[in-house]
Formats: sequence, C-alpha cells, structure tokens
Amino acid sequence: MSSTNQIPKEKGLDNSIKLMTEGFLYIPNRLRRFDSTIFQTRLLGQKAICISGEEAAELFYDNELFQRKGAAPKRIKESLFGVGGVQGMDGKAHRHRKKLFMSLMTSERLKVLNSLTARHWELATENWEKMKRVELFQETEKMMCRIACGWTGVPLWAKELELRSGDLAAMIDAFGAAGPRHWKGRTARNRTEKWIEYIIEQVRTGELEALEDTALYAMSWHRDLNGNLLDLKTAAVELINILRPIVAIARYITFGALALHHYPETREKLVTDDGEYSQMFVQEIRRFYPFGPFTGARVRKNFTWKGYKFKQGTLVLLDIYGTNHSPDLWKDPNTFLPERFKDWEGSPFDFIPQGGGEYDIGHRCAGEWITIEAMKTSLEFLTQRITYEVPPQDLSYSMVRMPTIPKSRFVVQHVRRK
Repeated sequence: MSSTNQIPKEKGLDNSIKLMTEGFLYIPNRLRRFDSTIFQTRLLGQKAICISGEEAAELFYDNELFQRKGAAPKRIKESLFGVGGVQGMDGKAHRHRKKLFMSLMTSERLKVLNSLTARHWELATENWEKMKRVELFQETEKMMCRIACGWTGVPLWAKELELRSGDLAAMIDAFGAAGPRHWKGRTARNRTEKWIEYIIEQVRTGELEALEDTALYAMSWHRDLNGNLLDLKTAAVELINILRPIVAIARYITFGALALHHYPETREKLVTDDGEYSQMFVQEIRRFYPFGPFTGARVRKNFTWKGYKFKQGTLVLLDIYGTNHSPDLWKDPNTFLPERFKDWEGSPFDFIPQGGGEYDIGHRCAGEWITIEAMKTSLEFLTQRITYEVPPQDLSYSMVRMPTIPKSRFVVQHVRRK
C-alpha cells in the first residue's frame, strides 16, 4: 500500500489579490515558505496546485496526465490567447494543429525572418537618427509588427502601423491585468480578429494572393481532422498566435539592451562574437529577465506523484519564473551570466522561458526559434551596427506587473550608424 503526502496549503478563501500584489514572485515566495516544490491555494474562486522545478515541469507536460482545455481563464482568452486557439487544445486535434505551426518553422523561413529583421533595423535606424529621443520598447514593438506582418504575408499599410502594433501590444500587456489594461487588451483583440478575418476571407475568395510558404496561406487553407477549413474566427486566432508573439519579442530585445547597459563587458564580447556568445547571451536574457510567470493546465485523470494526490479537473500552475531561477538547477541563479550556457546540455524541462517539453507533440512554444533568431539579429545591430547613448532614466522594472518592462521603456538618444 503506497503512502500519500499532504500538499502544503495556503490559507485564505481566495488569494487572487496576493497573486496580483506579488506577481512573478507569488509562487516562489510560498515555495520557500513551505520549503517545498508544491503547494495548494485558491485563485479566482477555485483550488489550484502550484508546482516548480525540473521534475515538476516534466510531470506538467505529460499529456496523459494533463489537459489544456479549460485551463486558461476566460479573461485571458478574451485578451491574450483568443478562443479556439492551439493553446487550449489536446490530443489528436492539438497534434494536428501544432503540426501546422511547426511546418512554418523551417530553416528557409527562419532565414527570411533574419533578413526581414535586419532590413527593418536598417529602416528604423534611418528614422531614429532624426529623432532626439527614442523610446526603444515602443519603437521596437512597431518594428516587430512590421516584421511579423512581412514574414506571415499579412498586408500592412503604413497608416495602419500605429493601430495594429498598438493592438497586438495591448493584448500582450493585458496578461496579468485587471481594469483598464484588461479592457484595452480585450478591445484590441476584437478589433484585430476582425482585421485578420477580413484578410483571410479575401484570400479564400481570391481577392488577395497569399504566397504558399507564408503563415497567411497556411492558416487560410488549413483543414481540421475532419477535412473542414477552419472557420474564419479560429483561422484568425491562429494567425494572431504568430503575429502577437513576434511583437512580444520587443520585450526581450528591450531587456537585452538593458543587459548591455548594466553589464557593459558583455557588449565587447558581442562585438567580437563569432556566433557562440550571442547564443549564450540570448538564452541568458530569456532565463534571467521576467517574461512569463507561470502557465496552467488541468488534471486529466486522478494520479499520485511523489505521494501527492492530484484529482481530475484540478487546476495546476507550473512556475516558469521560479524554475528558471531555481538554485537547484542554476548556479547563482540571480546573477546574469551568459557563460552558463556554454556547452549547456539541459533537458526540455529545466529551461522553460516559453514552455517545456517537446515541440511537435507538446505545448512548448512553436515560435521559440523565431524568438532566438530575431533577438540575435537585433543584438548584432545594437552592438555592431549602431551607436547610441543612454541618458539618465528609471530603468527599474516591477516584479509585480505582469508582463513587466523597464519603467522608462528604455530611452536612447543620438542614435548613429557605425
């Protein structure tokens, strides 16, 4: 007869306010308090089990034990993810839809992405040289929107740029928000879905041509397991699931600029880089700086793990930030050290800035390669192709705000091409 353990429990009828006031550190704070890698709490009116670490991640991404259906709160679907997207699917349907996304991540398409990224950095630099003050975060969001649309094949008029980039950014910014930020993200999603639905409808009626190797073509003509075309809304949601994450790379690029400023010795290493150091630097940015706090799933069937009972239907949150800063997995985890990734031989479960597990059959972000490549190309420009000055400003970032960004949005001035 196997023994069972009692999961440590946080007191309180509902601890959602504590989550909102502690942000990225909500789960790590309690794990330290309980001296455990697991605890139980109540969030948004329901029981939730929070887990952290490599073994927890391996458990969490076991598709036999967990499902994504019903895990994301309605407010997150209405702003960030959309309804009917790949994030909430399971089983054969999920594998079929995930195959669609992975088909776009070929080496040829990544080369196109790099070329587009380099070209738009050149164009942005021409504009920034004329500006007295450049807010890097906002400008990079607009640039990444151009890149996203160019790479996916979505037509974008210059007069639309502010609206479309602003809406995609608002969806991202609504993740951990309540009140005005949430409603802004929700309004932005509704407007963006209508825009993309109209474009897909034009492709299907022949009014707009889409190149076969683009995401616009793939989403417009993808068929489900029953052989039916996706309805317009779902096709739009999935195309936005490529556009939006590319725009989100602007946060990583901004944190990359922050790292260059705070750790100037890294700039010299990137200037003389042969490709190895930039890879390590990008990975450390993704590990060190706060991006996604946690992700959720529901227990598919009753099971016991390490003596702890998990009941069917229970919400489980995997601590992304805490796992990427775990002293059990990383030496000096709160130190920025790109060299930690030299000859790194990690597993799919110990480094999870964009999810864990396998790409093809699991819920690891299909766009992780896009993120890495776009960041490497961007960092090359920041260190080897342009010069700029960083004036005095508030470069601190909140660990409560989800997602977070330096308070000043990282302002630069006197941008010049080398």
